[in-house]
Order: sequence, then C-alpha cells, then structure tokens
Amino acid sequence: MISSKELLYEALAFRSVPRVPYSIGFTVPAREKFLAAPGGVDLLERIDNDLIFSPVIRIEFGVCDEAGRYVDEFGVLWDRSIDVDIGIPQPLITPDALDRFTWPDPRAKWRPETLTDNLKRFPDKFHLMGFDFSLYERAWSLRGLENLLGDFIERPDFVAALLDKIVEFNIAVIHAVLAACPDVDGIMFGDDFGQQTGLMMGPDHWRRLIKPRLARQYAAAKNAGKKVFIHSCGRVQELFDDLIEIGVDCFNPFQPEVMDVYHLHRRYHGRLAFWGGISTQRLLPYGTVADVETEVDRLLAMGRKGGYIIAPAHAMPADVKRQNVSAMLNKIINQPEN
Repeated sequence: MISSKELLYEALAFRSVPRVPYSIGFTVPAREKFLAAPGGVDLLERIDNDLIFSPVIRIEFGVCDEAGRYVDEFGVLWDRSIDVDIGIPQPLITPDALDRFTWPDPRAKWRPETLTDNLKRFPDKFHLMGFDFSLYERAWSLRGLENLLGDFIERPDFVAALLDKIVEFNIAVIHAVLAACPDVDGIMFGDDFGQQTGLMMGPDHWRRLIKPRLARQYAAAKNAGKKVFIHSCGRVQELFDDLIEIGVDCFNPFQPEVMDVYHLHRRYHGRLAFWGGISTQRLLPYGTVADVETEVDRLLAMGRKGGYIIAPAHAMPADVKRQNVSAMLNKIINQPEN
C-alpha cells in the first residue's frame, strides 16, 4: 500500500494516483458541533489526513482571554470577542516607527518543536512547515488592513520596507527550522490576497511590491529542495502564472465559488497542483446529500489524474450540515484504491 508521503509526491508530479490524497479541516465550532452529533466521534476518528501541517509562527487560532483578547508573538492584540477564530488586530506599526519595531526571535527554541514531534509520530505522512500570515497578511496585521491598502498608493516605499523586514524574518525562520527538521517535505505559506471579486490591492501593486518578495521566500524553500504551497482565499486565479513563475507547486484553497476548478485543473495540469475544491460556502451548508455525493465523486475522478488534493475549500465553518459532512467524509475515506 502506498504511503501518504509517496502518494503526495506522485500527485505533485502530476502522475495518476491509486487514490486521491485528502486533508479535512474543521473550525473549532464546526468540530464541536460534529462531535456532539450521533456517530460524529466515530467518523472523525476515521479521518486519516495525508498531510500534516505544523505551524512555526505562534498564532494559536481561537485562543483568547475572558474578554476575547489574544496577543500574538509580534505583540499584536487581536480582538476575538466576535470572530473567535482569527479576530481583528489593533495595528502596531506606523511609517515613522518601523525601524524601532522589535521583531520576534526567528531562532526561538520552540519553533521546530511541533514539527519535530509530528515527523517522529507520523513518518509516513507528507509534512508541511506552516507559515500562517506569512507576508501580506503579516503586514496588514501589523499595520492595519485599511492603513496598508492606503499605503500601497500613498507610501509604496514604506510598504516595500515593511515587506522586506517580514521577508528577512521569514527566511531566517525557514533556515532555522530546516536546520532542525531537514526531513520536512514542504512549506505552506498563508497569505490571503483576494476577496470574492478579485485582488484586494489589484494586480499592478501585487506584481510590483508583493511578487518579488514572495519569490525570495519561495527561493529559500526551493533551494532547500522543499515543495512550496500557498494558501490564498478569493478570486486570485489571475496570479496563477505568476505563482508558477516564482516557484509555487500547490495552490490552496481552490474555491469553487470564485473559480472553475475543473477548467483550472485541466489548464494547469503539469504546472500547478491544487488543494481544496469542495464548497464550504454553498455545497456543504446548503446542498443535499445527493449533491455532495455527486460533486465529491466528480472531484475524485478528476483527482485520479494527479495534481490534486481533495478537501473542503477551507476549514469547515459551523453552518455546514452534519449529514453533508458525513456524506463527504464517507466518499473520501472509502474511495477504492487501484
């Protein structure tokens, strides 16, 4: 039987696979809802994801004090009183204070601990070093989203300087963690560039300010022989050729609400793999069991050709229907191996 690690390398090489690799994630409220349902515990215990994601940046989604506040390792205070998973940050950095900002230690001893443990516990899995909020997202969490988007127009030199500082930190983290965990298979960079209708900052600003700095980050991974994964929500398919150019191997979350996943899989087969594809905005909360089974069967058939990891387009929110999640899991977990 092929291992998860071998299966992922076959899929990323765009070769036909005996079964389609998968990765299923839940938000905290969705997991609690599912665990409380009859049979939920048993079904969740059968999930055996092919990928293991180990964060090396301390964010701890969903953690907060009694007032709903959380402070990350960069010193940013997040208000999670409403959005319990991520929250809203209170910005720290201003253009005149960038040089005085104290960055976290990229070589902190705790950074590789989760990855080291997972590599030992799950030697047959495909392991990703996880960079949540890696570049653009880190910039707006430090500066504030509205502030940063205004800076793209009014203070592009400041944006460039801020992004350069973040890249320097990220590359130092990559080198430090890879020194401790050389057997990791890839690096997952989280960086939402899009919304439902397109890029937040537009393609010109993205290509001028963000792309060359992403290329530096990705080169640090590629030069170490690691696969590069990127997570970016939204309608961002106009960037796919750019992302391929600078070294991306796999794109997530592959949202069917904003892109034709079947067309894009055909178009980029051999150049860019995809991870996601099952709608968490429409199909899982509002579809029928039959709708779910039909769509998952179709995605599994596509994925047999390689270049695809089947999964919900994002960690599932609490409004997904329990019976739809069960139908999806049963199809994916019980797929026959060739």
